[in-house]
Amino acid sequence: MENSKKSGLFTVRDIGSLSLLTAACVVGRTAFQFVPNVQPITAIFLIVTLYKGFLRGSLLMVLTMLVTNFYMGMGVWTITQIGAYLGVIICVHLVGKIPIFRKSIVLQVVFAVFSGFLYGFLTAGISVPIYGIRAFWPYYLQGIYFDSLHALGNGIFYLMLIAILPKLFQRFWNE
Repeated sequence: MENSKKSGLFTVRDIGSLSLLTAACVVGRTAFQFVPNVQPITAIFLIVTLYKGFLRGSLLMVLTMLVTNFYMGMGVWTITQIGAYLGVIICVHLVGKIPIFRKSIVLQVVFAVFSGFLYGFLTAGISVPIYGIRAFWPYYLQGIYFDSLHALGNGIFYLMLIAILPKLFQRFWNE
């Protein structure tokens, strides 16, 4: 079977590439777990979604969150993490349809930074009803420091990875 032939929704190359990226995300999230909310996975999710589409970006995110949470602890928060990241991936997918956004690394980095705050906002919004918290804004505002770390990390990792990942996609994951 040739690598580019379809096997259902995904090609063999898709499955291999998603597996390797999932492994890279797991290693990246685990390696940076000592720094709160600073990790390369958000940047990777954004880049994969922009270059390879919503379905692949979402699948990578779900696999990454499930595998890393097997190591770091699985709980109700896994639902909030997946839900919040799905919201971020939907947003980057939508803005990725705008030609100027696709061409501008500056706009993409700004979005990567913004996505750190968006992720925190969505996580709080999902957590409040799950945990029975009565006041959203105090709960959300307590996490702004960590959202700021996430945002800063996203910007730095995005700048580093946008120079590498699209070239790897073109070389090894071209359809």
